[in-house]
Amino acid sequence: MAITVDPALETKLRANAAAEDISVEQYLERLVKTDQKALTELESLALEGIDSGDPIEPGSDYWEEKHRKLNEFLNSGR
Repeated sequence: MAITVDPALETKLRANAAAEDISVEQYLERLVKTDQKALTELESLALEGIDSGDPIEPGSDYWEEKHRKLNEFLNSGR
């Protein structure tokens, strides 16, 4: 398969592949696999969030409590 890319991008791809001592094809394949893995992980985290319990309405009281707890944590020196 032939893919046309901007010459500046092609230069970067070739340089990155050469720096890792692999072909441009191998480099691109790894980029695509890494991207797919990240997407799968993001989907998993989204589903985990959906299944984590009852939804909450984060109003001003919610955020004030979050800030208070964060300030306590930061001031505790942990």
